[in-house]
Amino acid sequence: MIMKINEFEDQLTGAVEKLSDSVVSITSTRFARDPFAGFVPLDGAGSGVIIDKKGYIITNNHVIENAAMIKVNLKDGRVLSGKVIGHDAATDMAVIKVDANDLPFAKLGDSGELKVGQMVMAIGNALGLSGGHSMSMGVVSALGRPLPGTDFIFEGLVQTDAAINPGNSGGALADINGNVIGINTMIIKNAQGVGFAIPINTAKWVVEQLLSKGRVVRPWLGIYGIDVNGAAIKRFDLPTDSGVLIVQTVDQSPAYLSGLRPGDIIKSASGVGVKKMKDLIMGISKVEVGKEVVLTILRNGKEQKIPMKLSEIPRAG
Repeated sequence: MIMKINEFEDQLTGAVEKLSDSVVSITSTRFARDPFAGFVPLDGAGSGVIIDKKGYIITNNHVIENAAMIKVNLKDGRVLSGKVIGHDAATDMAVIKVDANDLPFAKLGDSGELKVGQMVMAIGNALGLSGGHSMSMGVVSALGRPLPGTDFIFEGLVQTDAAINPGNSGGALADINGNVIGINTMIIKNAQGVGFAIPINTAKWVVEQLLSKGRVVRPWLGIYGIDVNGAAIKRFDLPTDSGVLIVQTVDQSPAYLSGLRPGDIIKSASGVGVKKMKDLIMGISKVEVGKEVVLTILRNGKEQKIPMKLSEIPRAG
């Protein structure tokens, strides 16, 4: 038993040592206007993970958002300027780059293989403390969690009880072999042992979009809808106990052009059952812009299939 414990410790320490080479500390500087002192610099601290030997680093969008200057601290002591390549507020992901070569980079795992109860470790710049990275251990507490405080759902978050503190944002959540399976993103204040990480499969998809297109291209239906629930059933005398009731379609949107109208109830999207709005978002999020999705709807109590070609969600401005 002692040998097995020693072997397990060696595995963990080896994984931490290898992974910590690719985890960086990030300092961002923003400027806020003060009516008495003029523009005042505000510094923030976070973490990032090197994913390419040429200096590409993934982190959270909120770590670098609106930053005038970004400094990246490597494990070898170098401090380099970071340039934002792209960012996505909806998933809280960003890609930055430093001017360096042959950097140690992390091995990215497969978050689709995660299981509740699996041991994980969080590595990052906890609380912005000097002296190197912090490492904490825990388990996967839950999978597919929605992002608290928002309506946007994309694959859900990994919940963990591994200690995640301010400054850990953008750092690695890894398995015991050192494979990155999530990017630490947030904690719930006044809660104990409730932290969240963006699944690495989501992060990889976002990174590919940012590097190839400069932004994340998302499909769009163009509807406003509500979940079919007890209150909606009673108020509108609906013929089903689940789905999404369309209350408005956006003019000239894919939904409008395909013939969807207020009062229609969406029951499935390309074979994926729709019980709530989040199911509809999940059902279309994997469909590429320009591709066709087939919605099964109820109209006047009768089932119909509505094909439509998805377009890109309009950008603000």
